[in-house]
Amino acid sequence: MSVADFAFYVFAVTTLAGGLFTVVSRNPVHSVLWLILAFISAAGLFILLGAEFVAMLLVIVYVGAVAVLFLFVVMMLDVDFAELKGEMVQYMPLGLLIGVIILLELGMAIGVWQFADLAPELRQAVAPDPQEVQNTAALGRLIYDDYILLFQLAGLVLLVAMIGAIVLTLRHRPYIKRQDVLAQMYRDPAKALELKDVKPGQGL
Repeated sequence: MSVADFAFYVFAVTTLAGGLFTVVSRNPVHSVLWLILAFISAAGLFILLGAEFVAMLLVIVYVGAVAVLFLFVVMMLDVDFAELKGEMVQYMPLGLLIGVIILLELGMAIGVWQFADLAPELRQAVAPDPQEVQNTAALGRLIYDDYILLFQLAGLVLLVAMIGAIVLTLRHRPYIKRQDVLAQMYRDPAKALELKDVKPGQGL
């Protein structure tokens, strides 16, 4: 067994274990930590495939931003996980039914899966020769030259989703005191301050 084969089995087992414990872990903080481990292991698999740019994106974006954001949200928000688990049990039959349907669809698709005779040649025709162009340069040329319109549309969809999430979660609570910048700027010093003549030995 070569070093590459050993690294592949290590990263593959670690990815599967991280994904499994992400789902079955009772503590949400532990779930996020297992998710980070699964992301790092998947990045190792991408490096073994020669896709170092995708591996770095996975580490920087998902581990460095998304997973850490999940971790801070879970740790800082006072979420009643017992209530959430109760609601999850309520919808468990529907979720199991949807899961079984998806598994059946995947089984039907894999059962009739056939590889084309020219599949290796077709895969080689999509990307240039790695000996001529580096992986990062080929990916950049593919995204920003050939599929620039689809890339921009995907970014627009993410922007709309972000704005929609902000609009749906924005709630104006009347009992929260908010800062009024204009009132602070245009306040009158004569009305804002009041001088008190406090004599020695007396309080206000």
